[in-house]
Formats: sequence, C-alpha cells, structure tokens
Amino acid sequence: MKNDNQTMDRAIPVSEQRKRKMKKAALWAGGFLVVLGIAAWLGTQMIPTLDKKALVISDVDRGTIDVSVSATGKVVPAFEEIIVSPISSRILEVYAHSGDSVDVGTPLLRLDLQSAETDYAKALDEREIKRQQMAQLKANTETQLSDRQMQIEVEEMKVSQLEAQLRNELYLDSLGSGTRDRVRQAETALRTAQLQLSQLRQQYANEKKVKQADLRMQQLQDGIFEKGLSEKRRTLDDAKICSPRRATLTYINNEIGSTVGAGQKVAIVSDLSHFKAECEISDTHSERVRVGGAVLLKIGKERLTGTINTVTPLSQSGAITFTVVPDDMSHPRLRSGLRTEVFVITSIKDDVLRIKNGSFYSGPGDYTLFVLEGNVLTPREVKLGECNYDYIEVIEGLQEGEQVVVSDMSKYKGKEKLKVK
Repeated sequence: MKNDNQTMDRAIPVSEQRKRKMKKAALWAGGFLVVLGIAAWLGTQMIPTLDKKALVISDVDRGTIDVSVSATGKVVPAFEEIIVSPISSRILEVYAHSGDSVDVGTPLLRLDLQSAETDYAKALDEREIKRQQMAQLKANTETQLSDRQMQIEVEEMKVSQLEAQLRNELYLDSLGSGTRDRVRQAETALRTAQLQLSQLRQQYANEKKVKQADLRMQQLQDGIFEKGLSEKRRTLDDAKICSPRRATLTYINNEIGSTVGAGQKVAIVSDLSHFKAECEISDTHSERVRVGGAVLLKIGKERLTGTINTVTPLSQSGAITFTVVPDDMSHPRLRSGLRTEVFVITSIKDDVLRIKNGSFYSGPGDYTLFVLEGNVLTPREVKLGECNYDYIEVIEGLQEGEQVVVSDMSKYKGKEKLKVK
C-alpha cells in the first residue's frame, strides 16, 4: 500500500505540464479564430446589397453646363381675347358654342339693345339741334359784326366830311372871311368824331374777339358731344357680340335671358394653334429673369427652347411671374393648360467636371455621395456647384471617369459600405 501511495503522489514532470498547457492554448486559439471567422462572415452578410438596376449611376465626365434656375409654367394660348359686354343688358340669343371655330365678324350672341338704340336716337336728335344752334350763332355773329362795321364806315365818312369843313374854315380864316370861333368849332367837331370812330373800332375788335370765343366754345362743346355720340355708336356696335379674330371659341355665356353688366365677360376666343407659357419663379432669382433671356421648356421627354417675353416686376407671395414664347409656338406637344418644367438659362460654363442631375440635388454645397468601385459603394464627401436640367457641376471630391450614384440614397446615410449585384 505504501508503494502505491508513493506512486500516486509522485510529481508530474515539467515537460509533461508544458505539453498540457500548449495543448490547452492551442485549443483556445483555435476556438478564438473560429469565432473571429464566424464574426467576419456575419459582418459580410450584414452589409446591405443593392440591385444595380434600381440605382441611377452617372459617369463623372468633362463638358459644358448651361447654368439655369428652375421655375414652373403653364401652357396657355399665345393669343386670347376676352369679350365683355359694353353695356348692361340681357342675353336674347346665342349663336355659337364652346369649341366652335369662328372667323372675324362671326356673330356669337345677341344682347337686348332697345334701350341703347333709343338713347342713340335721342343723341342724334340732340346733335341736329346743336347744329342748328351753331348755324344760328354764326348768323347772329355775322349780323352783329356787320352792323358794327357799317357804323364804323359811316363814322369814317363823317370824319372825312368834318376834316373838309375844318380845312375850309382855316382857309376862310386865312383870307379874313372866317372867325377863330368857327375854326375852333370845326376842330372840336372833328375831334369828337375821331374819338367816336376810335371807340367804334375798339368795340368792333372786342366784339369780334368775344364772338370768336363764343363760337370756339360752342365748337368745342359740339366736338365733345360728337365724341360722345361716336362712343355711343361704337358701344352699340360692340354690343352686337361678334368674334374679333379667327380663332376657337373657348367660352361663351349661353344662359339666354340672364342679365350681364357693363364690362362683364361673355365670351373668350383663343388661338389654339400657337402657344406660350405663363411661368412663376421665386423672387430670390428675380435678377436672373430678364426680357430676352433664353429658356428651356421641358414637357415630358420633349425639350423646347424659348425666350422670355415679359416679366412682372412685382413680387406676390414670394414669387414673380413671366411669360415665355417658344421658338416653335405651334409644336405638337404644346397643349393649353399643360404644366411644364421651366429652366431659365443664366450662364454657360465650358470644360467642367459634371455628373447627371438627380433628385438629391438642392443647390450648390457639400454632399455625401456613394461612389461605385467594382461592386461596392463607398460614401464620399463632394462639393457641387451650379446645375442645369441635365448636369451638376463637380467642384471637389470626384475624378473624371469615376461612377457615382445620383438617385436618392438618404436611407443609407451613415453606412460605410454597400454591395451592388
């Protein structure tokens, strides 16, 4: 028994202990490597994988950018005329319907003109009375001035006679046959007659001026009346509602018997073969919108060039309005009421790095974009500049020839890596 206990209590050799420790360490190291491998495999499996077909990928290239600012627009007829009732009346008959093609002078509807025609007839009678009054005024003026002229002629003859008498008295006085009293009487009579003649002449001149002024005033009053009469005639003609041009009737008040006020819309005619665009843009870009500026209209896949025709300088609700005339005003894609994207071209930049325009872009500044390298997308900080309807200017962060995602990637914000299949 003693021998057996001695055997059991014998110490394990150091070499054996070292072997056991090495074996245990190897087991732990192997297990750790397995765990690391599993963790790495799981890590690779957790990287999101995207379908390449669902992404919009742009090449980074070099080229030209027509820098523009965007606006909204609506296609409207290039020529549209609103027809209003010139008088307060009621509709008696309607001759046309919305959508009809009409020519110049085509009757559209008939208003009740009885009251207007009666007023015009009264005005014609009044004009005739005024003409008779003018003729009477002229006749009276001529008569009065003629009488005054005749008085002047009589007075002139009297002065001539008194001058002759004075000469006779002076002659007789020089011979001693006359007297100084008779000479003085002749001189006084002549002087009196000359003063009367001068007075008559002044009265004639004054009366002539007054009569001419009266005549001129009457002529002005008659002229004003004639203009009013012409306006009544024009109003009466306009009240016979007809088409002012060859166009399409796009609206007409067809409620027979309804009352319309003076200036109230009763019809609209439009030229539906030529169009323009009524546009609106933020007033922060007001300095960039000028008459004659180049514009691009985007209707679906069609792009039409045009020119700014008018600009409304006043801002309403933070926006200004302007009209654009397309170069081809009769393009088949243009339809009244159609909404269109509008790009106002402000400048042209040549030989710049660029990528395709995408929904992520909201103006010049810094962006995080995913760059495609093989089948992996990695985020990169880039600086973008101006844009147009097709391209965005690249200032920093990308190189020519690289590929970058330009579709919306906001839901992958913070991801360090994405896989693409």
